[in-house]
Amino acid sequence: MLFSQKYGYKPVKNVIQLNIMDSDLRNGLWNALSISYWSKAGHTHALKDDEIYPIIRDLWLDYFKRPIDTIPYSWGDTYQQIRKYFFKCEWFEVYDFVQFIANNYHSSSTNELFMKYSNSILEREVSGWRFVGEEIAPITSEEEIAEIEKALESTSLLGPIATHIKTALDFLSDKKTPDYRNSIKESISAVEAICRLITGKDNATLGQALKVIKGKITVHPALEQAFSELYGYTSDADGIRHSLLDEPDIDFEDAKFMLVSCSAFINYLKLKSSKAGVKL
Repeated sequence: MLFSQKYGYKPVKNVIQLNIMDSDLRNGLWNALSISYWSKAGHTHALKDDEIYPIIRDLWLDYFKRPIDTIPYSWGDTYQQIRKYFFKCEWFEVYDFVQFIANNYHSSSTNELFMKYSNSILEREVSGWRFVGEEIAPITSEEEIAEIEKALESTSLLGPIATHIKTALDFLSDKKTPDYRNSIKESISAVEAICRLITGKDNATLGQALKVIKGKITVHPALEQAFSELYGYTSDADGIRHSLLDEPDIDFEDAKFMLVSCSAFINYLKLKSSKAGVKL
């Protein structure tokens, strides 16, 4: 974990790759292309006789929009041109390129495997994008990132809350060993911490604190109920937390949803507290 990432000096949008693409992510997507498509090429003397020629022709016609007679004779020369483009183009053009290939190659089974493989790379490298159907779509928006960054803002009293959010983000964005379960627990602990701060009850559970909060600030009943239920999902009561740790299907999207939701609720409580004259 980089120092700048661990202690919040690196913007969240760089930790969750939304409008950027680091070399690990770009390399991973190129490897997916190589395994899924480029490995099928180079088996004939002339590229026009090769299995991969139709997608290369489509690239020249509809993606690069170059004269078709500039396609090199051999696969080797063609490959070098494509590779040079891929590693020099903008991050969003990488997504344009991989989506174009996945939507235009003649084998649907190959395309499906490629998109599945690409999604595993996008998750591993903490990208804010995924193949959804045949389109690359955002799973993280600028607004969601703004909620997390705002929740990371710290004062002396809010420090423990920011620490929980930072820790949740660290667990979520660790590329080698992401820990989605503990990320979820840290996110809900941040909400619990601000509720304790508002109520002045250091040992209260989130469920208990939410009941007290109603006497200090106005919280919409639907929000109160929603976060009580989320807390129940991660609490120790009745072994629910133990069950969560054993659940095999917790993934990036689950942890990201919890991080964004808890960050937004923390920001909501900050504003409500300020309006009610409760100093945080």
